[in-house]
Amino acid sequence: MLERILQYTISGLSQGSLYALVALGVVLIYRANRVLHFAHGDVTTIGTFGAFSLMAANLAWPWSFLLALGGGGLISILFYFLILVPAQRRDATPLSQIILTLGFGLVLQGLLLRFWTTEPQSFAFPLSDTKVYSFGAITISQLSLGTLAVGILGSLSFYLLVQKTRLGLAMRATSENLAAAQTLGIPTRRVLALAWGLAAALGVLAGLFLAAALLLDPFFMLEPFLKGFAAAILGGLNSLPGAIVGGLILGVAEALAGGLISVAFKNTLAFLIIIVVLLFRPEGLLGTEFVERI
Repeated sequence: MLERILQYTISGLSQGSLYALVALGVVLIYRANRVLHFAHGDVTTIGTFGAFSLMAANLAWPWSFLLALGGGGLISILFYFLILVPAQRRDATPLSQIILTLGFGLVLQGLLLRFWTTEPQSFAFPLSDTKVYSFGAITISQLSLGTLAVGILGSLSFYLLVQKTRLGLAMRATSENLAAAQTLGIPTRRVLALAWGLAAALGVLAGLFLAAALLLDPFFMLEPFLKGFAAAILGGLNSLPGAIVGGLILGVAEALAGGLISVAFKNTLAFLIIIVVLLFRPEGLLGTEFVERI
């Protein structure tokens, strides 16, 4: 029994690390603009399909992946400068800005359906889902091992970027007090745009590994985005460490519930955990309540 629990836990950590990447993007944008970005999953899907098309055109996978990450980031930056900033200058409410992200997501869905097939596609990936490694009683596929490594390293690298670099300091200052950051000479618009680009790149990174485990279609990121969004809420919408913790908890809870109870119950248990946590910690596990100075 213990061996089964360990097996499911490792599997859950692998999946949860991808949820954490998606959740980090959600939290980063919320910290920067106090906006819930509902087109985040669609940007991720566009970037993943871009990598798929480049690899189909015989471009090497490292270049395809890098261009996909950059393309996803560029799409989000353009959305920020061309749509969100003009709306903010016209005093758009937070709800109006959220509606803009929803509309942007629908536009991206339309482009996907117009230029790519709706038929599920197998995504060629450098890591194999059938080649497995054994560590004692634990067996893990090459893809799952790579997913776990990339998810955790990507999350920690991004966290260190925000916490330990001058760029991260500028991002934190801008999210805490925009007016004060502008007074100090920080180019806040560029910093915020970079936050949107980094969030999209994190999402595309998760999407590339998810596409390898799932069949690629225009809506393959719908459920992972919802899980990442739930992980962000579980950890705290203003906490980057909370996004990582929330994603890992959600992934492990899903794997244990699916393996020990039933596959049909795995989503139910995961969201029951979120409900219970939020009843006692409305701001999330590691979140703090926003306090505005007036």
